[in-house]
Amino acid sequence: MYKFFVTGNQVKDNIIKIEEDDVNHIKNVLRLGIEEKITVCNISNSTNYLCKITELDNKYVTCEIVDKLENKNETKTYLHIFQGIPKAEKMETIIQKTTEIGVSEITPIIMNRCVVKLENKAIDKKISRWQKIAEIAAKQSKRDKIPLINFPINIKNIYEKIKYYDIVLVAYENEENYSIKNALKEVKDKELLKIAVIIGPEGGIEEKEIELLKGYNAKAVTLGKRILRTETAPIVLASVIMYEFDEMI
Repeated sequence: MYKFFVTGNQVKDNIIKIEEDDVNHIKNVLRLGIEEKITVCNISNSTNYLCKITELDNKYVTCEIVDKLENKNETKTYLHIFQGIPKAEKMETIIQKTTEIGVSEITPIIMNRCVVKLENKAIDKKISRWQKIAEIAAKQSKRDKIPLINFPINIKNIYEKIKYYDIVLVAYENEENYSIKNALKEVKDKELLKIAVIIGPEGGIEEKEIELLKGYNAKAVTLGKRILRTETAPIVLASVIMYEFDEMI
């Protein structure tokens, strides 16, 4: 069943009004009609509803709530990925795939070895596109929340972002002994967990950046004997973390 997101002000009594891009998608792409059933999630409180379409026009798709559904598609682990900004479409791949896995938040990081330099005038447009990719991936994977895509920050300013997390992991190719498994054992007993993961760009993380992060209590971890691409590493780390905390079968 197709899933769509709305905000709280689009839900009134027993009626939900879907608007903007989703109207065209429902009418002209999916070609759904009156009385057809869809799932609608109110992202203001992550409440899911089974709905039937009652009216279609050019501005709104009006739905009647048939039933309230159990929320069961979100993880108990809050996972925030800090990604060194990569080239081309790699960031889009990272956002799409980690959203499917269950990541809660993604922040692009400006590091010394980042090749891509985002111009200020282009950032708003880029973030808007990335947020839309996260929304589409959340719909496809039947999530109850859309991950937040933040504006890029410099690694020098990362402390204010990571200081509230239970554990901060840095994927580092020169770390040989300390594994993700070892790191997660330290917080395994916590029921509600906030984890931050830091991934370098194509050229990796410089040693002085690692020292900076270690000074902020981040833990450098190995991802094994093979060097992973920057777009592969966050997908692997997110999958391993979800598996370790019984979020994946």
